[in-house]
Amino acid sequence: MTDKDVDGLNRRLDRFERELPRSVGRSLRWLRGPSARWIRIPAGLLLILGGIFSILPVLGLWMLPLGLLLLAQDLPVLRRPMRRALLWMECRWVRWKRRRRHQRSRAG
Repeated sequence: MTDKDVDGLNRRLDRFERELPRSVGRSLRWLRGPSARWIRIPAGLLLILGGIFSILPVLGLWMLPLGLLLLAQDLPVLRRPMRRALLWMECRWVRWKRRRRHQRSRAG
């Protein structure tokens, strides 16, 4: 994996952290730090496992990408796909917000 993948993933996650509520963003920032590796890896695996069992009430499919994001910090093979997935989601989010704003302006 290249430095581009690491830098791109970190930039996307930094932007994502800024959009989250402050306490959640701080927790994610801490989890991404080098000292939290021994917590991040089991947490990522547990989130992936919870995502697989998404049919249960508390668990959901949302856990799968979050677990993959956590593991991408330590597994180079996941960095490029997760960077691309974050870019794709960000583009979709911006397009959805723009479309929604346009619909509101036409309705009002």
